[in-house]
Amino acid sequence: MPATERLPSYLDANHLGPWGTYLQQVDRVIPYLGSLGRWAETLKRPKRALIVDVPIELDNGEIAHFEGYRVQHNTSRGPGKGGVRFHQDVTLSEVMALAGWMSIKNAAINVPFGGAKGGIRVDPRGMSRGELERMTRRYTSEIGIIIGPTKDIPAPDVNTNAQTMAWMMDTYSMNEGSTATGVVTGKPIALGGSLGRTESTGRGVFVTACEAAARQGVDLQGARVSIQGFGNVGGTAARLFHEAGARVVAVQDHTGTIHAPGGMDVHELLKHIQSTEGVAGFRGAEAISNSDFWGVETEFLIPAALESQITAANAGDIKARIVVEGANGPTTPAADDILAERGILVVPDVVANAGGVTVSYFEWVQDFSSFFWSEDEINQRLERIMKDAFAAVWQVAGDHKVSMRTAAYIVACTRILQAREVRGLYP
Repeated sequence: MPATERLPSYLDANHLGPWGTYLQQVDRVIPYLGSLGRWAETLKRPKRALIVDVPIELDNGEIAHFEGYRVQHNTSRGPGKGGVRFHQDVTLSEVMALAGWMSIKNAAINVPFGGAKGGIRVDPRGMSRGELERMTRRYTSEIGIIIGPTKDIPAPDVNTNAQTMAWMMDTYSMNEGSTATGVVTGKPIALGGSLGRTESTGRGVFVTACEAAARQGVDLQGARVSIQGFGNVGGTAARLFHEAGARVVAVQDHTGTIHAPGGMDVHELLKHIQSTEGVAGFRGAEAISNSDFWGVETEFLIPAALESQITAANAGDIKARIVVEGANGPTTPAADDILAERGILVVPDVVANAGGVTVSYFEWVQDFSSFFWSEDEINQRLERIMKDAFAAVWQVAGDHKVSMRTAAYIVACTRILQAREVRGLYP
């Protein structure tokens, strides 16, 4: 390639942004793929990327336009699966990366899905319920040409929830002329949602943290935990740690950072957040700077907010024994190297936060069969799948003397490319 010619950003591992991070992670695993390496380029190219205009009429009568995305990264092992986020910083690079990570995640835990993701670049905090509904329905209509129960199944993500999924399901069903509960997951129970779905990602984080602790000789009783992000994922994980006897000593969210060396009453903190919408001002802890959060001494650090939070700039400050990634892509490759050099175990996102998509899979199966399981059954099946996935990745990490992340990618990429190879190319 001539020196003046540059790869398009979606193929350039040095391109800044989440997609560049994903490409660097894939590059690290290619030497371990053996003969399947000839198919590795498949992992670097999304199967399909759709950009849509989402026009709506605002409550004041004005017409507003928002940019929406739906990316299907890989469908070799099954229909695309991944959430939809509403956030002002959503970009195509981010959605592509999130779709790629979903491909890896679904293969790493061995559920029969490919990877997909969606989003709208919008700050939903200033929108009325009516505006949110109109935007969601228009977006669903625009991406309806590529989604469906056997094609691509959206789910909640940042700033979307069960109500969002209800609107998406209804819109898709009206356009199809029949009720299609399996087109999305994370729905309300009344529309075929699954018990246990709301807490599933946080529960999965806790289960994998326990598995890591057992192998690292960390006693959960009295262990210190720091959590970034305190929504469904961070809040659920915090509650389960607290109930298991661990101490939540630091929490950070969009309102600030709080610290209590002796541990916080997580149930009281959850009540505080419910009434104030943030951790700031909680009386059971002291406020510290956001940068000081990373230097709190702790056994477990749970980044459960957005991507690229642990970087080369702050990885050297971290004083945790185990990092369990509740968010998608919270650690950059450069930070990964620093943490590895310092002997800090990282349980990667594609394993640690896979509880949500696992129970989404359960919901999808239940919708197809119209037979629903109890919450105890859901949690037991979730725990078994998470433990099995952790054990498989731990084994590969030991066999190849690589990080848990690289091991997860070895497991996942092998499964994806084996499916690609035996399916062949058509036409």
